[in-house]
Amino acid sequence: MEKRKLKKLGIETSLLGFGCMRFPVREDGGILEEEAEKMLDRAIAGGVNYIDTAYTYHDGQSEPFVGKSLKKYDRSSFYLATKLPVWQVSKIQDIDRIFEDQLSRLQTDYIDFYLMHALDRERFDKMVEIGCVERLEKLKEQGRIRYLGFSFHDGYEVFEEILSYRDWDFCQIQLNYMDVEEQAGLKGYELAAEKGIPLIIMEPVKGGFLASFGNDITFRFREMDRGASTASFALRWVGSLPNVKVILSGMSTMEQVEDNLGVFEKFRPLSERESETIQEVRAILNSRVQNGCTGCRYCMPCPVGVDIPGSFRVWNTYHIYQNYNMVKRTWETEIGESGQPKNCVKCGRCERACPQKLSIRKDLESVQQDLDKREMVR
Repeated sequence: MEKRKLKKLGIETSLLGFGCMRFPVREDGGILEEEAEKMLDRAIAGGVNYIDTAYTYHDGQSEPFVGKSLKKYDRSSFYLATKLPVWQVSKIQDIDRIFEDQLSRLQTDYIDFYLMHALDRERFDKMVEIGCVERLEKLKEQGRIRYLGFSFHDGYEVFEEILSYRDWDFCQIQLNYMDVEEQAGLKGYELAAEKGIPLIIMEPVKGGFLASFGNDITFRFREMDRGASTASFALRWVGSLPNVKVILSGMSTMEQVEDNLGVFEKFRPLSERESETIQEVRAILNSRVQNGCTGCRYCMPCPVGVDIPGSFRVWNTYHIYQNYNMVKRTWETEIGESGQPKNCVKCGRCERACPQKLSIRKDLESVQQDLDKREMVR
C-alpha cells in the first residue's frame, strides 16, 4: 500500500482512505453491516489505515457502525477521522454535546483527525463568532483531538481566508481532473502546499461520474491500459500530486474495494502520455458545454420563479457527462416543476441583465426539450 508522510504531523498514512458515507444499504436505508464490515476488513488487510466518517453519514448510522467494526483492531493501528456538523452548532455547548456523542458512538477516547464539516463563508463566520475553533483547540490540548482541520465547500477566495485563519494541521478539499477550477481547486491545492498544510482529497472520482463514460472516452483510457478501470486514472491523477496525503474513496461494493487496492498497492504516478490523455478527455468533456453561463445570477430573480442559472448548470452537466443520473436530483427535486424553464413567459428581463449577453430565452427552451426528452426514455 502506498504511504505518504505528513511531515508537519510526524506520521504516515495510507494514500487510500476509506470514506464511510456510501456503505451498501438495505431497502430501508440501513447499512448492510455484515457486507460493509467485510469491506472494511479487506481494506485494512490491504494496508488502509485512514478511516473517514461523519456525524451525519448514513443518517447517523455510520459512526456507530464504524466504531463497532473497528473495535477488534488495536486503536493505534489506524487513524480515525470524523467531523463536527457545524450547521447543528449554535453555541459552545452544542460542540461539547456532539463531540461526547461521537466518542461514545465510535467507542474511542480520542479522534485522530477532527474536521469542521463542510465550511463555507457563512458557516465559518458563525463558528468564529461563537468561538468554535478555540473550543476545539482546547479539546486538542487535552489529547482528545490529535489533529484539527476542516472540510470545504465554497470558492477559492473563501478557502484562502479560512486556510490563513490559523495554522491548521490539515484540510480536506474536493479535487479531481474535472474540478480543477471548482471550489478550492488546483489554486487551493497549491496554496496548501505553499503553507505546508497536508491535504485530504474527497470526490476524486466526482461521485462516481469519472468511472463510467461512453465508448469514445472509454476507448482512450483502454488504449493506455486495457486492464485498468476508468476510475483508476482519476485516482492516479489526484495521487500524482505530492501534497495529497490521503485520497478518500466512498466504496459501496467489494469490487470497488479490490479495484482501489489494486491501484494503491503498487501506486504509479501518471506518465506524461497518461497526463496528456486526461487533458484531452477534459477538453472533450468541456467542449460539450451548451452555453457560457457563469452563475453570476444577474438574471435573478425571475418574475415567474424559473431557476435560470440552476437550469443552465443542469443542462451543461447533463451534456458534459451524458448521464441523467448526475442531474436527476437537482432537476427533479431542487429545481422542481416550479423552477423549470417551461414556466418562462419570455419577458426578456433576464437577457437585458445578462453580462454574458446569452440568448437566455432560446437556451431555456433547449434545456426543457433536452431534459424532457431524456426523461421520456428513462
